[in-house]
Amino acid sequence: MRNRTNWPEAMRPLLKKYQGKKHPLEFENLYQLIVVVVLSARSTDAYINSIAPKLFAVFPNMESLAAVQPEALFPYLAGITNFANKAKWLTAIAARVKTDKQIPLSLEKLIELPGIGRKSANVILRGAGKKPEGVIVDVHVLRVAPRLGIVKEMDAGPMEERLMKVLPPDEWEAGMAMSFLGREICMPKPKCDSCLMNKVCLYYSRLKK
Repeated sequence: MRNRTNWPEAMRPLLKKYQGKKHPLEFENLYQLIVVVVLSARSTDAYINSIAPKLFAVFPNMESLAAVQPEALFPYLAGITNFANKAKWLTAIAARVKTDKQIPLSLEKLIELPGIGRKSANVILRGAGKKPEGVIVDVHVLRVAPRLGIVKEMDAGPMEERLMKVLPPDEWEAGMAMSFLGREICMPKPKCDSCLMNKVCLYYSRLKK
């Protein structure tokens, strides 16, 4: 099915369904967006949303983070996976960026910052309303994309490279669209019968045999 499906055409209903849908992480500005994205790695969005307000009340901007050592963040990061390293990354980012106005908004510059890889950078760019420079590949996309049959790759780096080749740049929002699909429909135990992608889905076609 991967070779027969016109994926740019097949992805359009999914893109239409989720176009512009806000990421589940909650933020009010670019500074907060970077912080919650860094904190969210291997933690749930819901938990990050629950602890972030207290953190932001004490550290409202890059300047405030740049003025402290990582240990100052520890009391606000309880329960977050890898919290000590994330505190180090955030204070290092603040020390480098210095002010909210100097936060970079290109994938190349974002991935130079501690704790920010391509997936995080792509999420930040989307949250900032910028044109995609890549395809978001999170834990949900890692499950959904191979199920659909749009890729065979199972690792984030090769998967993103493949998706960027299969889909035109104006459809790179498909990464976040597949992420939403994975959260709502294509879960570990998928709801295939109610999925708008089941007509082109490799996984579903095999279930029907």
